[in-house]
Amino acid sequence: MAKARRRDGGAALRTARWCATGLLAGTGLLGLLLFALGREHAWQALGGGLVVVGASVVLGGGLGFLFGVPRVRGGGTGEPQGSYAPNTNLEQVSDWLTKVLLGVGLTQLGSLGERLHDLGTALAPALGGGPEAVPFAAALVLYFLVFGFLAGWLVTRLALPQVLTETDQALDLFLAGQDRDRHGDKVGADDLRVRAMQQLGLLGGSAERQAALAGQLPPASGSPAGPEGVVAEVRSTARRSALTADQVRALFADGSEGRRIQALALMQGDPALADLPSVLDAIEHPRSDFEQYHALLAARGLLSWLPAAGAQRLRDAVATQLVDPRGIPYGSDRSWLAEKILSRLQGTALVPEQPARPAPQAGPHAVPQPVAAVPAQPGGPGGPSAAGTS
Repeated sequence: MAKARRRDGGAALRTARWCATGLLAGTGLLGLLLFALGREHAWQALGGGLVVVGASVVLGGGLGFLFGVPRVRGGGTGEPQGSYAPNTNLEQVSDWLTKVLLGVGLTQLGSLGERLHDLGTALAPALGGGPEAVPFAAALVLYFLVFGFLAGWLVTRLALPQVLTETDQALDLFLAGQDRDRHGDKVGADDLRVRAMQQLGLLGGSAERQAALAGQLPPASGSPAGPEGVVAEVRSTARRSALTADQVRALFADGSEGRRIQALALMQGDPALADLPSVLDAIEHPRSDFEQYHALLAARGLLSWLPAAGAQRLRDAVATQLVDPRGIPYGSDRSWLAEKILSRLQGTALVPEQPARPAPQAGPHAVPQPVAAVPAQPGGPGGPSAAGTS
């Protein structure tokens, strides 16, 4: 209820802003139109006036942008987070130009009226000429210069900090993903990359974040909060867990969505606990988009463990969900993971198991056949198999 009221209040505030902007701009343009209709060459005066209006708005908007550029907060240690530091050249130039413009403007206040008259005289021919065009040209420039300044300042103050903050957060997530990748945590790295692309609006998120799901999971102690934080914590502790693969499989088979997601998080953190049939069930018959996303993450961690038959089953399941109109939507976080899984599977040669050849008939002239050593398959003992055993 409170969220709905906040949304309604935000929509009303945005409507009021647009109405105020339209009223101010419309008042100035209406004045220009009425003035141009009284001139001998009305269309020429209107065209010249619109050019003056546009130039004034652009100049005022640029000044408003310079005055509204946000400042970067200094950290407690003074050291930048991550491997990169934000570029503050624009902030420094804005600060310098703001001080220069204020200083020059204050020294010229005494001659402001004379300079406005000179400006009106210079622009009067564009509005049809005549003595009455001089004050109107000066007023037109002043009106839309202030309008452009206010618009540029407000847009910069309201929109630019959010854009810069989201970009910095996405960069931090990308850098954290690279760090996870260097330490061998492919699943965690891909999860952070997906979140970074969602932060930039490049990928759609898993829309279903039901309140019931949050109630089925323990509260997260770190960041991010909510179901994502719980999954990250469970995944990070999977290798230290005393659970066995059979217990994780039973946790998934419990039936509740919260238990299923916890089981998938354990499979993400430790492939030795993974169960391919459970992962395939969550991909093909997910309880929610969130569950399917984490099933794909678990499948991503299994790629180097699966035998040929299991890899083929996984590829068929993922491809079916991509082409199914009710499956994985294009441009979502799940489609990015699914396409990455398919590209990895297609780049791996899948060698089917060969049937055993019949033994040669024993006879007086039988030639002994050499026996070739068969290398151990990755899905052998110690790793998850297509049948779900560990």
